[in-house]
Amino acid sequence: MAHRIEQGEGYAVVHLDGDVDLSNSPAARKLIMSALQKPQSVLVDLSGVSYIDSSGIANLVEGYQLARQLGVDFALLGVSPAASKVLGLARLDEVFTQYRALEDWLAKAQPTDA
Repeated sequence: MAHRIEQGEGYAVVHLDGDVDLSNSPAARKLIMSALQKPQSVLVDLSGVSYIDSSGIANLVEGYQLARQLGVDFALLGVSPAASKVLGLARLDEVFTQYRALEDWLAKAQPTDA
């Protein structure tokens, strides 16, 4: 699994790529929890995820719960078909807010002058 964190103003994007399974989900968890150490929105980019198992899903749920406790936004970006299938089976697709791309989240997060 490849991974990295991209910092923006008031948010962090945790990019996960490849397989998010039992062998590397501890690294994914560490990234998500690390991003939540600051008072900022956390977005997890799953566009490059080819496989995710229950341990990877558990990391997302834990991050979501901590974000709610902290009062910050937690959302998924570009959910791959493989990740979408697992989220749907667990009915978590109804829990997580999902966006196609960072630009979509940014458009929602920026108030418009109307």
